[in-house]
Amino acid sequence: MAWTWLAIAGGFEIVWAVLLKHTQGFTRPWPSLATVAAMAVSFYCMSRALQVLPMGTVYAVWVGIGAAGTALWGMAVEGDPATALRIACLCLILAGVAGLKLAG
Repeated sequence: MAWTWLAIAGGFEIVWAVLLKHTQGFTRPWPSLATVAAMAVSFYCMSRALQVLPMGTVYAVWVGIGAAGTALWGMAVEGDPATALRIACLCLILAGVAGLKLAG
């Protein structure tokens, strides 16, 4: 169950990172509220995973899911460049996350 909590936490990290762009420096109330709510859910789920899994693993996987997911969103939706090098680097991040899952 800890890995499920961690996956949910990573998913909500992607959500709040994407929403953060729409807050315009936390000057827009609804996007700001949604961002803070997604942050709260992400941190809560991460705290549940930390009850079982090692801290370094939890943090690295959480960041990896968030970084890769946000970068993929940027390339798919926001028009960020999708170069071969960027995609290769994202694959390395995902390989590291998978390795941490297998190791612990």
